[in-house]
Amino acid sequence: MLTALIQQSCTPSVEDNRSRLAASIAEVAALGARLVVLQELHNTPYFCQVESVDNFDLAEPIPGPSTSFFSACARENNVVLVTSLFERRAPGLYHNSAVVFEHDGTIAGIYRKNHIPDDPAYYEKFYFTPGDLGFRPIQTSVGSLGVQVCWDQWYPEGARLMALAGADILIYPTAIGFESSDTPEEQARQRQAWQLVQRGHAVANGLPVVAVNRVGHEPDPSGQTRGIQFWGTSFVAGPQGEILAEASQTEPENLLVDIDLQRSEQVRRWWPFLRDRRIDAYQDLSLRFRD
Repeated sequence: MLTALIQQSCTPSVEDNRSRLAASIAEVAALGARLVVLQELHNTPYFCQVESVDNFDLAEPIPGPSTSFFSACARENNVVLVTSLFERRAPGLYHNSAVVFEHDGTIAGIYRKNHIPDDPAYYEKFYFTPGDLGFRPIQTSVGSLGVQVCWDQWYPEGARLMALAGADILIYPTAIGFESSDTPEEQARQRQAWQLVQRGHAVANGLPVVAVNRVGHEPDPSGQTRGIQFWGTSFVAGPQGEILAEASQTEPENLLVDIDLQRSEQVRRWWPFLRDRRIDAYQDLSLRFRD
């Protein structure tokens, strides 16, 4: 399945960001892409660097203006499209949500980000309520998509639950980068860990993984930090964790990768991790900590 990862930098203009995404979607579709994946919160700069009630004005209902726009992109280009939106569910209730469109433009499903970070420059708990739709793959014409969002990618539980529910592929729209004052050594450790943990999900579950990150520097509106340098490096890993393709660390890029979804069957025959799970011995995984 020819899959496209659209790695983009963001400007303050929603119209500009969406217009450039639409052009990239059309470009990769013309090259044969059947599945197109966008980065996290792609309509705007990463606003969670600060806590400001004014930023809630960026949120939209689902369905709403952005779903109408990206529905048309999916339909006009005949692609399954994975998007990432700031959802206004009700007054005072907001989610970080992935919306998947079928190739005819209909909404195939929604995933609401479950793990919400609250770190310096990533103040997401101020904005987002944890998801309540569980870890359920979204069924599409190109396969069963185990879509999660960014911070979810650090947790093996979500990946495993998606696999146990029949996902064909794990997908993570992402917005992650360095604090600009980090040393080069620390920057390398963080970026490598980010890839490594997701490659581990691929190995442990025998599934390909798609991770799409944004790129470029975005300043901190408060001036308290030097902003975030998003590290790009969008990539696809195969079901043994092998890197199939990787995008630039610094430049916008449309990455096209042919993913063999049938290969997982053979890999799982060699490495039958699901067969050998001791499901009778894992009860304490539901505890916060084993005292």
